[in-house]
Amino acid sequence: MPRRRKLSTDVPWIELSTTSADWKAADPALLTTMLGQLHLIRAFEESVLDLAGAGLVHGPAHSSIGQEGGAVGSIVTLRSTDAVNGSHRGHHQFLAKAIGHVSGGVLDPAALVDAEMQALLQRTLAEILGLAQGFSGGRGGSMHLQWLEAGALGTNAIVGGGAPIATGTAWAQKHSGTTDVSINYFGDGSSQIGSVLESMNLAAAWQLPVMYFIENNLYAVSTHADEVTADPRFSVRGQGFGIPSWRVDGMDPLAVHLATQEALERMRGGAGPAIIEAEVYRFFHQNGPYPGSAFGYRTKDEEKSWKSRDPIARVERELASLSVLSPDEAAAVRTQAREAMADAVAKLTGDDPDNAGRRRIVPALWPDPAVVDTGIRGDASELAGLPDGDPTAHEGGWTEVKFVDAIAAAMERRMAADPRIVVLGEDVHRLAGGTNGATKGLRAAFGEDRVIGTPISENAFFGLAGGMALDGRFRPIVEFMYPDFMWVAADQVFNQVGKARHMFGDNNTVPLVLRTKVAMGSGYGSQHLMDPAGIFATAAGWRIVAPSSAADYVGLLNAALALEDPVLVIEHVDLYGTADRVPDGDLDYVIPPGRAAVRREGSEVTVLTYLSMVGHTLEAVEQTGVDAEVVDLRWLDRASLDWETIETSVRKTGAVLIVEQGARGTSYGAWLADELQRRVFDWLDQPIERVTGGEASPSISKVLERAAIARTEEVVAGLERVRTNSGVR
Repeated sequence: MPRRRKLSTDVPWIELSTTSADWKAADPALLTTMLGQLHLIRAFEESVLDLAGAGLVHGPAHSSIGQEGGAVGSIVTLRSTDAVNGSHRGHHQFLAKAIGHVSGGVLDPAALVDAEMQALLQRTLAEILGLAQGFSGGRGGSMHLQWLEAGALGTNAIVGGGAPIATGTAWAQKHSGTTDVSINYFGDGSSQIGSVLESMNLAAAWQLPVMYFIENNLYAVSTHADEVTADPRFSVRGQGFGIPSWRVDGMDPLAVHLATQEALERMRGGAGPAIIEAEVYRFFHQNGPYPGSAFGYRTKDEEKSWKSRDPIARVERELASLSVLSPDEAAAVRTQAREAMADAVAKLTGDDPDNAGRRRIVPALWPDPAVVDTGIRGDASELAGLPDGDPTAHEGGWTEVKFVDAIAAAMERRMAADPRIVVLGEDVHRLAGGTNGATKGLRAAFGEDRVIGTPISENAFFGLAGGMALDGRFRPIVEFMYPDFMWVAADQVFNQVGKARHMFGDNNTVPLVLRTKVAMGSGYGSQHLMDPAGIFATAAGWRIVAPSSAADYVGLLNAALALEDPVLVIEHVDLYGTADRVPDGDLDYVIPPGRAAVRREGSEVTVLTYLSMVGHTLEAVEQTGVDAEVVDLRWLDRASLDWETIETSVRKTGAVLIVEQGARGTSYGAWLADELQRRVFDWLDQPIERVTGGEASPSISKVLERAAIARTEEVVAGLERVRTNSGVR
């Protein structure tokens, strides 16, 4: 018989509940402040549901009524410099953090709302209604509430999407030498999401001061927690990651507060993350002013039982029994909160002259439609004053270098000049510079805090880098070993980092660089070698660079690391080992957005290309004798393309050939051709031609891989098609 030994994680997992002695020991000012916050949040949510019932909330109204105790209990003593973020149901978390910031952490129950508090309530309501005076100009609405000054990082409409971002903020807090902390709020439905679990692993491995606060309200929309997991005690997740966890009654704000204080002591002391699971209950359906029983997934008896445990009623009873606040005084707190919200509603709405007895939003308060596309990215003015040193105009000496060594040298130069830059990714710290040598020497030069090898968890470590960038104290360079891995991290890449600046009303900058490589021709198959340019070009918010030479790489990376936007830097394995050169000197020059390079002047056709296909195109031109003008695009996104150079060339040639290596389905050229049809159609003498790979992603077989991608031969065929079309016309 095998020998058996029962194992234990030895990780603390605590269920905490209060006694009457805890209430007696609590600071009366703390208890009355909690009651004031609870009433302000409750009155706010009731106003939102009333407006939603009147059809004045455009989109969902995810109320937190019933769940306020978890937010208030955990946030009431936080500093303004501590950070919180949450999920789509996050009004209560946002308000608790903002109220604490405005009030300095103490509310007077006899004078609950001053002018600053009134302004906060109105501005928050305005954001939910989509109005210009909201925190994000109405762009965020109910699900994207952000006030950076108060430490409210932004609530999130993607289930579990905020966990990596809060973890990244905690990384920035720790490595800035503070004792600040971050709290990420999510529900029972998020507790199975990969981004949450991956974030817990990173936080534990790196001992980051972040709390994962689980609001277990038993239902993900209508699906009960028992239906989705074998163990609905969601704080058990901490056992697997070595994270101490607490389970508390979330309808008891003091219990939440006491558990939070224990967790905060650990986090501020540098011992790493914590988990709190608060059992709460939303009194209404997932969205809107009706109870869950109206939709058949909850019983009225269940709802009645939970409502009898209302956190407001609990605190009022305890305050009365302690002779701290009488029932009449508590009722006065409620009245003040309701009056404040009535005033806020009155400032934002009025009678609808076209519909008697109905209300409308005051028309003058809507945002100006002209700003719809502003704030997607910055204007690149941050590059002003930096040395503009396009290598095509360089007249000095040159230094011979291998392309991949130029990558490492450029990063080393920037890291030496800017201590905010941090490199992270899988194996970037080992193997003499990662899997291709692009980070060679960086770990030795800058140490483990700035060159960080990550677990294989792209969604988490990219999202963590996004949190670092949004925090503003660091500039992460993330390496995706292969671009196909962006699909693993797609939420953080596109929904979070790509949209953050515009979604939150341009309150944020997002200084982040994502490096990856096209590996077509290397035999790595369908899941490791795509060209991501076409996908990223469709995602507003991202800038894209694609260098074809070492000298360009230096200038483009320098620009990327100076911009306040996320920038995708695409490399190609075919270029890594090539002998190349860079200008002599300090290599601090930038190639700004809107700067293409004409590699060959010509009159018959404008060839638009990038990366290694620039070289293949020049070879094809020599073989065919077509007098082509070859334009190396360098910058590929809509906002950064050099439209002036492109349009000047097309006016001269009357024909366009777009050349890329990868598959037609994710093609960058398809997007670019669509743009060109609107911009240069009047100057075209024939349809736009394209050179691409095949329909399918390249596969492992050497023969099939070659058949699936474009090289010189395919460009030759493309040039011949243009020549034939020209002759027909």
